[in-house]
Amino acid sequence: MTGGSTTKATYGHVFAVAQFRALFAGRLLGVLSDTLRSVALAVLVFSRTSSALLTAMAMTIGFLPQAAGGLFLGAMADRFSPRTLITTGYALQCAVGLLLASGHLPVSVSLLLAAAVACLTPVTTGAAGRVLAEGLTGDTYVLGRSLSYLVAVSAQMVGMAAGGALIVWLGVDRTMLVTAGAHLLASVISRLFLPHTEVVRAGGSTVAGGSTTVGASIVQRTLQGNAALVAAPGVLKLIMVQCLPAAYLAAAGSLLIPYCAQRAFSPTQTGTLLAATSVGMLIGDVVVGRAFAPATRERLVLPLLLVMGTPTTALVLDLPYQAIAAVYAITGVGSAYLLGLQRRFLEVVPSDLQGQGFALLNTTTMTIQGIGPLVFGAFAQFLPVGRTIALTAVSSVITTLLLRDAIRGGSSPPPPRSGPG
Repeated sequence: MTGGSTTKATYGHVFAVAQFRALFAGRLLGVLSDTLRSVALAVLVFSRTSSALLTAMAMTIGFLPQAAGGLFLGAMADRFSPRTLITTGYALQCAVGLLLASGHLPVSVSLLLAAAVACLTPVTTGAAGRVLAEGLTGDTYVLGRSLSYLVAVSAQMVGMAAGGALIVWLGVDRTMLVTAGAHLLASVISRLFLPHTEVVRAGGSTVAGGSTTVGASIVQRTLQGNAALVAAPGVLKLIMVQCLPAAYLAAAGSLLIPYCAQRAFSPTQTGTLLAATSVGMLIGDVVVGRAFAPATRERLVLPLLLVMGTPTTALVLDLPYQAIAAVYAITGVGSAYLLGLQRRFLEVVPSDLQGQGFALLNTTTMTIQGIGPLVFGAFAQFLPVGRTIALTAVSSVITTLLLRDAIRGGSSPPPPRSGPG
C-alpha cells in the first residue's frame, strides 16, 4: 500500500503500484470491448428487425440487468478472491463474444446472452474495488478511483467513435471476434498480474443480532450484506450523492439526439455534442485531481455539483451551437465532484463488506442512470426537448441542495467494521 491520508499524491504514485497497472489495463480492454460489442449488437439487431426499440434495447442491455446482479450476487465480491472473479468475468465476456460472432443466434438469444453476462458486472466491479482499497491508501486511493473512472469514460468514447468504422471495415461478426479477443487478453492480464488475495470470510460470521450465516447462500448473504450497508451510518447518503446527480447528467445527454434533430444540427455537430460531456469529465478529473490537495477536493464537492447541474438550464433558450457545446463540456467538468467523496465512502463502508459496498454503488449508479433517461424521455413527449433538458438541471440543483448535509459531511458515529458473513 502507498500514500497517506492527507498527503497529496500524483498519478505517477498510483501507476507505481503493480496491481493497479494490471487492473487499469484490464479495465481499458474490458470497457472498450463492451462498448464495441454494444454498437455491433445494435447494428446486428437493427439489420435483422428494423426495430428502433430493439436497437435501443441492444445498446443499453448492459445497464438494468446489473440491478439483479448487485441485489442478489453482490456478496460474491467478498466471498471469493478478486483475481478469480475478475479473471472469470472477462473469460465469460469472451465466451459471449464468441457466441455472438457465430452470427447464427436469434435476436432474442443474443439479447439474453448480453443481459445475462451483465448481471455479473457488479460482482467484478466490487472485486476491482477491493483490489483498489487493498492496494492503495489515502490520496493514492482517491486518484486510483479517478483513473479507473477516466479510463472507462475514455474507452467508451473511443469505442463509440471507432465502433461504426470498425463494423464497416470488418463486419459485425468479426467485430464480435475482436471484442472476444480483447476480453480474453484482459482475462490473461488479470490472471497473471493481479495478486491472489485471500477471501475475506472463508466460512461465515455473525451478523448484527448474533445470527450466524454459515452455509448461507450467496443470495442470502447478498441480501444481508446490502441491509447492513444501508444501515451503516453515512453509506446510503453517500451512494445517493454519487448516483442521483450523475443520473440527471445522463438524462440530459440522452436527450441530445432529439434536441439536435429539433435544431437541425448536422450528424457531425450532434456527435461533437455527444462527446462534449465526456471531454469535460476528462478535463475536470485531471485538473481537480492534479491541482488541488485532498482536503480542498472535499470542500469543492458542493460547488462542483452546482457546476454540473446549473449550466443546462440555459437550454430553455435557443443557444447557438458553440454555446451548447460549452454548456455540456462545463457540466462534464462538474463530475469531478466524485473525487471529493471517494475517501469518505471508503471510510464509512464496513471493512469486511468493501467488495459488496462497491458492487452496491455500481448497481445503484447503473440502475438510476438507466431510469433517469426514461423518466425525462417521458417528459419530452409533452414538453419541448430544450425545456426538458433544463428540467434535468433544475432537478439536479434541487437534489444537490437537499443532500447538502451529506455532501458537507457530518459528525456521524464511526461505522461498524463488520457485516454479515
